[in-house]
Amino acid sequence: MDLAQLATETTKLGVELSADQIAAFQAFGEALYERNKVMNLTRIPKEECWSKHFLDSLLICPLLGEAWSIVDVGTGPGFPAWPLACARPDLRVTALDGSNKGLAFLKEHPLPNFEVVQCRAEEWDRREVFDASTGRALAPLAIQLEVCAPWVKVGGLVLPFRTPGDQVSAESFPAEVLGLGYEDGVYAQLPEGAGERFFPFYLKFEKTPKRYPRKWSEIRAKPLG
Repeated sequence: MDLAQLATETTKLGVELSADQIAAFQAFGEALYERNKVMNLTRIPKEECWSKHFLDSLLICPLLGEAWSIVDVGTGPGFPAWPLACARPDLRVTALDGSNKGLAFLKEHPLPNFEVVQCRAEEWDRREVFDASTGRALAPLAIQLEVCAPWVKVGGLVLPFRTPGDQVSAESFPAEVLGLGYEDGVYAQLPEGAGERFFPFYLKFEKTPKRYPRKWSEIRAKPLG
């Protein structure tokens, strides 16, 4: 893992990593791939972890305000939640997932501003309390927005990790049914041709109707839009 290059690239995002933070990323990465030998937590090769896990998770930093509360829905082994909490100690980050597979690993790597919650998103009860919600590799966009919108307070943002191919659907999605309005989209490029991200961002202008999110079977059978 090239953590020197990670530090160089995060500086471009306005995030300066200290020696202690770099050491924490190193320890987390080593532990992740050690656990991956006995439990499938990631398919990304170890040598690409710094860019495709750590840096990718931090591409969203310029869109996040100071001291925001963030929930990462469907966090898996902690991406983007753990890198965000490590690199941005001003944030309060909650990692939410219905499976304990990745969360058990995450609980072994606590941070002062990091919370781990096991609960299915459609069964959670912490509505309208976060400044922003996000998620990476979670589900098709319509499903991701439905399970991310309810937890954000009015005036907050839903900021899903997507790919450039999602721009048209992001702009045309009827987000108002969730109390959201599409504001804009931002592209971010990983170095060395490692990939490109598209971050559509939606402003929460009113509370999400309590009927959302629906039961998972309904969400999957009939996505919104």
